[in-house]
Amino acid sequence: MEIKITAAAIEKINEKTAGREGCLKLKYDTDDCGCAVNGVIVLWFVPEAESDEIAFETNDRTVYLEKSKMVFFDEQMKIDFSKATNCFQLKSPQQILNGHMSLIIKEKTD
Repeated sequence: MEIKITAAAIEKINEKTAGREGCLKLKYDTDDCGCAVNGVIVLWFVPEAESDEIAFETNDRTVYLEKSKMVFFDEQMKIDFSKATNCFQLKSPQQILNGHMSLIIKEKTD
């Protein structure tokens, strides 16, 4: 799998995560979606990766994905940021996986 992050997305991620320690994660979120096959891909900044996640090196930083959710992602993806909509976007050559992603910052819980 190949993930690229555009310059606009890198700038916005750095702006939103300035001064924080953590990593970027593409999460297939099924909360309040009914069942495991109904979900939406979201962008999270988390304190640390989970043991069941796979690391993918990008042109900017490592991005983590849950191994069990890999089927919901495409082989080539790009994380972009749209100034027009003020949202992150996850795209592939075949489709837009999520055109209106927020960057959700998860704080460490004890």
